[in-house]
Amino acid sequence: MEATEKQRKNNKQPRYPMGHLLTAGALGGALLVSLMLPSEQAVATKHATVALELPLNAEPLPDDALTLTEADKAAVASVPATELAVAPEPDWQEFTVRSGDNLSLIFQRAGLNDREMYEVIANKAAADSLKRLHPGQTLGFQLAPDGKLARLKYQTNRLSHEIYERTEGGFKRDEITRTPDLITAFRHADITSSLFLAGQSAGMEPSLIMELANIFGWDVDFALDIRAGDSFSLVYQERYLDGEKLDNGAILAAEFVNQGKKFRAVRYTDLNGNSHYYTPEGDSMRKEFLRTPVDFARISSHFNLRRKHPVLHSIRAHKGTDYAASRGTPIRATGDGKVIHAGRKGGYGNAVIIQHGQTYRTLYAHMSKFARGVRHGSRVKQGQIIGYVGSTGLATGPHLHYEFYVNGAVRNPVTVPLPKANAVAKAEKARFFAQTATALATLEDYQRSSQLAQVNQ
Repeated sequence: MEATEKQRKNNKQPRYPMGHLLTAGALGGALLVSLMLPSEQAVATKHATVALELPLNAEPLPDDALTLTEADKAAVASVPATELAVAPEPDWQEFTVRSGDNLSLIFQRAGLNDREMYEVIANKAAADSLKRLHPGQTLGFQLAPDGKLARLKYQTNRLSHEIYERTEGGFKRDEITRTPDLITAFRHADITSSLFLAGQSAGMEPSLIMELANIFGWDVDFALDIRAGDSFSLVYQERYLDGEKLDNGAILAAEFVNQGKKFRAVRYTDLNGNSHYYTPEGDSMRKEFLRTPVDFARISSHFNLRRKHPVLHSIRAHKGTDYAASRGTPIRATGDGKVIHAGRKGGYGNAVIIQHGQTYRTLYAHMSKFARGVRHGSRVKQGQIIGYVGSTGLATGPHLHYEFYVNGAVRNPVTVPLPKANAVAKAEKARFFAQTATALATLEDYQRSSQLAQVNQ
């Protein structure tokens, strides 16, 4: 029993003096109150800062402790750019060029003065480009936070624009060009009265009809040879930007049936970058001369060496062909050559004579006026406009009188055999066949589909 009693006494908690206990309680209460009540600084900032003391034996952090590891860098790089904080680009202010506008007026509408304008056109490229403003074009202005011009955008056309950006050394130029989408299209029509009306019924723009006529204009006289029942088919490109059609591209391949005779043409770009139209065998569609010098005119008087002159009322050789057309219709040179006469010439009125090498010469008479730059000694290209239809000289109404000479002897322009231009070079024949095969196959596929559609109607 005594041993048990001693053991119970030894297991009791140690006793502390009452004074010590009261002091410890007071300190604990004060600490509890201080932890529950925020400090003045904490109330003001709503953020508490706790100062931590490292143990006396703690080692200092290494110098690279805050350096990002490769894994950290990869994690940052994986964040989408849209989630990164990027300052928004200032808005563009755009102004459309009006009739009578100049650069200074447009700068004023943008809230900028002439000093800003002169800083831009100090760049020679800007001065050359911006002096050719045309109604309908647009100028965009982007201002810096201080109100000064930061960038100028000049929309030259739908596919390209120029940016002039302020740098420490002045405004620098950058040209941005967009590439349109090319879509292959097909058209076919049977002619009942004229090529132009048939083309319109097939949904072709006038420029596309003219391009088709130019391709076959060496072999077909569209003023004389067209018959009801003739037909045409073509594969060409349409250019689109942002889903909207801009215009037509090149004709890739075409077929024209005239009075039962079939003509085919395909476009080929040679090693020098020159594009022309050829037969599927590689012969040039282009002759040295156009068959007619005016588009879609009608022959009002044929070549006739014993014709009675309508003004002089006497038998007088009509050494050429008259094409009736409205006043002002463009007249084109039928071949490359040198102008040996441009001026008044008796009953011919205003006339142009072109020498084509040593063998050929052509004459164009009764013009209302000459095209700019056409004068004695000037060189002209085939298809170049040299003047405009009129009724000067001995003429009863507006028309073109056209004569054709071979070695000094006058020939009928409608029936004279026309020499051919160069065919595809032998060294390029394999390249020609490879490049044009797709266009010709596409034309044939579309023709078959069109014929099946007509049969099923």
